[in-house]
Amino acid sequence: MARYMITGGAGFLGINLIRYLLRKGHQVTSLDIAPFDYPDAIGKVSIHTGDIRDRAAVERAMARVDVVVHTAAALPLYSKEDILSTDIDGTRNVLDVAVQHGVQRVIHISSTAVYGIPDHHPIYEDDKLSGVGPYGIAKIEAEQLCLEYRQKGLCVPILRPKSFIGPERLGVFALFYDWAMTGHGFPIIGSGKNYYQYLDVDDLCDAIYLVATLDKHRVNDTFNIGAKEYGTVAEDFQAVLDYAGYGKRVVPFPAMPMILALRVLEAMGLSPLYKWVYETVSKDSFVSIEKAEQVLGYQPKYSNQQALIRNYQWYVDHIDQIKGASGISHRVPWKQGALRFAKAFF
Repeated sequence: MARYMITGGAGFLGINLIRYLLRKGHQVTSLDIAPFDYPDAIGKVSIHTGDIRDRAAVERAMARVDVVVHTAAALPLYSKEDILSTDIDGTRNVLDVAVQHGVQRVIHISSTAVYGIPDHHPIYEDDKLSGVGPYGIAKIEAEQLCLEYRQKGLCVPILRPKSFIGPERLGVFALFYDWAMTGHGFPIIGSGKNYYQYLDVDDLCDAIYLVATLDKHRVNDTFNIGAKEYGTVAEDFQAVLDYAGYGKRVVPFPAMPMILALRVLEAMGLSPLYKWVYETVSKDSFVSIEKAEQVLGYQPKYSNQQALIRNYQWYVDHIDQIKGASGISHRVPWKQGALRFAKAFF
């Protein structure tokens, strides 16, 4: 069995991938700046607490490793400085140390944010890259580093997943799940008739495992990863409200007034949403996964609705542990800010 190292192993994707790999009998090392606090995995994983920007920490964690899965990143709610230094300089450290340690392959988890706000759909892997904000820019720069290290002979598959959800995922989705669980409707930006593709984290783990285990010449490429089945924003979010059982509905609002209001609230520090979310959620957003299907044999198991409902049920089942927590990572609910006052009207 292979020896895997996961950067960002204490995060939402990290822990789901670690459980996935442990079930398959692999040895796993986690490197994360955050504490590793999952009781079901402690004792089964080699845990390193450190920052990927610290080369020495990366070197210690990467000893005797066959495959690195690079999931660590500073998300859009972090400061510009942290995003650029973590997502670019940290990625450079991971790639460079991997070469020095003779690692077989480094799987880089990028994002469809590299496409910016496209003018057509579906989006293909060879479409123009256009970063929106520091996060999008940093993800593009990180991919360029991956291409440089491919030229040096390292196998570096790049995965561009859509927003992925599932067990442990909170962040902005916790706002919606809280409203659904407490018997409220939910406002959506725009008509809700636009198509917005998501991805279940278990399907992403399948894709990661495919590029980790198939022939390196076949996988040393870039792949979009997303759900196969998805509907409109209104249809998919309504499925969760229906599942919650209170008879509530999604409530569409004209996009521009809501966007302007959220811009003001964000400037005042009172919005739970960042620009990338509220500026794009009313627009179509879906990628072609044909390349991953044809080259990797990728076969996603979950539709948008199934993934959202699975994530919502996990939220309900773990609400006692979640209460009172907040922050800026995907592992904790984001503060509702001024939107908590709007809840009473739905």
